[in-house]
Amino acid sequence: MSERAWSGPLEKIDDYHWRIPQAYDRGMRVPGLIFADEKLLRDITSDQSLQQVANVAHLPGIVKASMAMPDIHWGYGAPIGGVAAFDAKDGIVSPGMTGYDINCGVRLVRTELTVEEVQPKLRALIAQLFRDVPCGVGMSGEIRISRKDAPKLMAQGSRWVIQQGYGAAADVEHTESQGCLPDADPSAVSERALQRGHDQLGTLGSGNHFMEVQAVETIYDEQAANAFGLFANQVTVMIHSGSRGFGYQICDDYLDVTGRAMAKYGISVPDRQLACAPINSEEGRAYLGAMRCAANFAWANRQCLMHLARMVFERLFERSWEALGMQLVYDVAHNIAKFERHTVPAAGGSASGGDGKERTVCVHRKGATRAFPPGHPDVPEDYRPVGQPVIIPGDMGRNSYVLAGTQAAMEQTFGSCCHGAGRVMSRTEAVRRASGRSIEGELERRGIIVMGRGRKGVAEEQPDAYKDVNDVVRVVHNAGLAKRVARMRPLGVIKG
Repeated sequence: MSERAWSGPLEKIDDYHWRIPQAYDRGMRVPGLIFADEKLLRDITSDQSLQQVANVAHLPGIVKASMAMPDIHWGYGAPIGGVAAFDAKDGIVSPGMTGYDINCGVRLVRTELTVEEVQPKLRALIAQLFRDVPCGVGMSGEIRISRKDAPKLMAQGSRWVIQQGYGAAADVEHTESQGCLPDADPSAVSERALQRGHDQLGTLGSGNHFMEVQAVETIYDEQAANAFGLFANQVTVMIHSGSRGFGYQICDDYLDVTGRAMAKYGISVPDRQLACAPINSEEGRAYLGAMRCAANFAWANRQCLMHLARMVFERLFERSWEALGMQLVYDVAHNIAKFERHTVPAAGGSASGGDGKERTVCVHRKGATRAFPPGHPDVPEDYRPVGQPVIIPGDMGRNSYVLAGTQAAMEQTFGSCCHGAGRVMSRTEAVRRASGRSIEGELERRGIIVMGRGRKGVAEEQPDAYKDVNDVVRVVHNAGLAKRVARMRPLGVIKG
């Protein structure tokens, strides 16, 4: 344990639920609620991410609890893997609680191809994806946005790029929020953000973003897998990217705006990185309008990335993407603030219960994803009998998962789940530990082809830098936040 390890109180509720009592700090308005087991807690308590959970509990209008998913780790202001909901009338919006890479997210694409069909062409496939999909710091794409079209893209998201020929109308049906948040406000977006985003459609970026060709290794739930179009030994494609420099700049702009607004509204926070403004204030409405523009940009970006992947498969396998069965399973958003209807405990009610009334709240998910249950109207109609697909990628050396949302998630976490494995090692430490090694070579000996823009980026993302996603998903499944449907293993990966 480092000297920066968590030293505050942590009460065990059961094997998968832990609580930071509200009495820990007199400024906390609700308790902290952590989803983990004893094994994961060893990593979670090794930094100050639980202090960030407690800090979020100070924010005005927060309801129920400040929550942490099992992939939680230290972030800007709020932990990555954090969930918090705020009353739609009396609450706040916080750029730091939403995250810098607004609507960073994951989409999963199925195919009708099997591992045996793809394996002979796998190296050529990964190389062609690496050539055709721009990835890395500062990389631009060939899909450009004119100044005239930028407001349409920001307002319409996936639908606008599909109209330009980058996909099919059916794709939006399997995209969270159908690839567009309403009430986006292009006038709230700075010139600097527009400049940064104009050439970044259809680009992966760097860091933990990737495009991965995978094999379905295990089916846990035949009914849900059939609904999602998944079968054993199937080849899938997973895409992880977000709003790139466009969303980063919007977050940066509004951290400054909300930082100045706090004095105006008499708001005090324990960490300036949690700068916020009332939801119904001028500053709060402006941030929400700009944030929605970034969310729509991110959905459009992943739509374009999927189009580029489809075109590569078409050329290599000499069939149309439709004939290859390259349909979108689902696209889930991370790093987003959304107005939703949820049951909130009455005053004094249990932080994990649902003994109150349904009301509208603004749910901030930072490094967390939606996990809506069977029958929910926001789940695509063809998935409604089994629940929303929940996509949880791991590191590039282990597994990724598809799960299905549950009613228990609605009752416990505002219909939320974790978004990945979660880092356990800083990027600096990961690079140090990779010195003298070839991470690409190590993975190739395990049958995984990795191509990246530089050795440093691959070193930062080595498997040991992350928790084992199998441990994380075990907690999610056993805590009832989502149920396992399928597990995939990586065949090949491209990274920035």
